[in-house]
Amino acid sequence: MEIVLLGTGNPLPDPRRAGPASLVRAAGRDLLFDAGRGVLLRAAEIGIGAPRLDSVYLTHLHSDHLTDLNDLITTRWTLSFAPSPLEIYGPVGTAAVVDAILSSLAADIGYRMAHHRDLTEGPQALVTEVTPGTTIERGEVTIRVGATEHKPVHPSIGFRVQAADKSVVIAGDTLPCEGLDELCRSADAYVQTVLRADLVRNIGVPRFLDVLDYHSSVEQAAQTARRCGVDTLVLTHYIPSMAPGTEEEWLAPARAHFSGRVVLGDDLLTVSLD
Repeated sequence: MEIVLLGTGNPLPDPRRAGPASLVRAAGRDLLFDAGRGVLLRAAEIGIGAPRLDSVYLTHLHSDHLTDLNDLITTRWTLSFAPSPLEIYGPVGTAAVVDAILSSLAADIGYRMAHHRDLTEGPQALVTEVTPGTTIERGEVTIRVGATEHKPVHPSIGFRVQAADKSVVIAGDTLPCEGLDELCRSADAYVQTVLRADLVRNIGVPRFLDVLDYHSSVEQAAQTARRCGVDTLVLTHYIPSMAPGTEEEWLAPARAHFSGRVVLGDDLLTVSLD
């Protein structure tokens, strides 16, 4: 099993970091978690196109986590030479978002179908809205859904991917909570959005200060990893953006609370669990 961090950025555009997106490669399947800005560009860098993705999983419906979902839908449709519905799993509300995306693409869909005779129907997205406790089976891979805490964003969910004897948790944006602990217990790897509370407070702008209410700090992520017996903590989606040369300043607070492996995620970094 591998985790490939396709995007490790936050909502602010960063030329070094695409938007939130993590690929879990397990038992011959490529599972995409969230679809932030530039996801297909990063996927192309490792030789993966939209038609190759097994399925897509959304942790919540904040725009930065699904900015390029429309690109996934359209590109899969135009590059597949046989019907290939994109299977999307997400929290309650996902179906309405996907319907709105397809509606916004109506003109494009019409143009392409008028131009290409072999396109006899529009793009197909098969949406399954999932709730905590749901289990999804994809061949030899099992994905379990758990509740996370990102209010006022509700519902928000995390996923635990299990294949053979390996497991990885994709938490999304969340504070520490019981649902997150249940997902993370004895996991091989735990991927978590993190912020540096000290830096956010120094910025001092109310809209930035608000993010403290619903994201885990580096310290909190490390405490969750320690409490749940996780082997590897993977940090991503840095708030604020990590300045070059400050890597140790992000690692230090994690290592102060967690003695396992801590990985600072960069775009296209691969974390192997084999």
